[in-house]
Amino acid sequence: MSAASRVFRRSNSAFEKRSPSRRAVLMTVGGAVGVLVLSACSSGGTSGGGGDTHFVMGTDGIARVKAGERDAAPELSGKSVAGPQLDVASYKGKVVVLNVWGSWCSPCRAEAPGFQKVSESLKSKGVQFVGINTRDTNNDNALAFEKQMGVTYPSLSDPTGKLLLRFKKGTLNLQTIPSTLVIDREGRIAARSLSPLSEERLREMIDPVLAEKA
Repeated sequence: MSAASRVFRRSNSAFEKRSPSRRAVLMTVGGAVGVLVLSACSSGGTSGGGGDTHFVMGTDGIARVKAGERDAAPELSGKSVAGPQLDVASYKGKVVVLNVWGSWCSPCRAEAPGFQKVSESLKSKGVQFVGINTRDTNNDNALAFEKQMGVTYPSLSDPTGKLLLRFKKGTLNLQTIPSTLVIDREGRIAARSLSPLSEERLREMIDPVLAEKA
């Protein structure tokens, strides 16, 4: 055995003796990074995590479902960010735009003014916007966001994501915020975006559903 080989074996043996503690440190660091990744605000995505939801991705980045293949939206009700109780089912007969957001999310902040503008312009045409505020453990932060962004449509308070878990597997990705769904007049999920939306793309997402016969 060469001198170099003997040196390598001694070094490797010393490393192995230290490796349990090194592995523990690496696992701790890796776990911390994983938590940060999961809690971070995503700037978009195309997958809802599997499931047979019949979404077909368009060239515009918006996924749509044919009318005959749509799934009903789950029951969504509870306390709103502003305080009063809110039940999305009360808007049946209207086109409902559901936007999942958080006050901690920079892309949510960027898209909020456009959402408010489209909400105001389409309200008279039978379109109702509803937010789902998630991961805001302090409701004051959500209220401050709405006030600063000038958002006037209601939002359900969902700090732990329980409402989001009611959706069929593959509909939403809990790590992808903001996300937007368009619900047709019959309460079925018609379109989805798992990325931030400009005002123009938001209108492109809503218009085909709005044009459907009541």
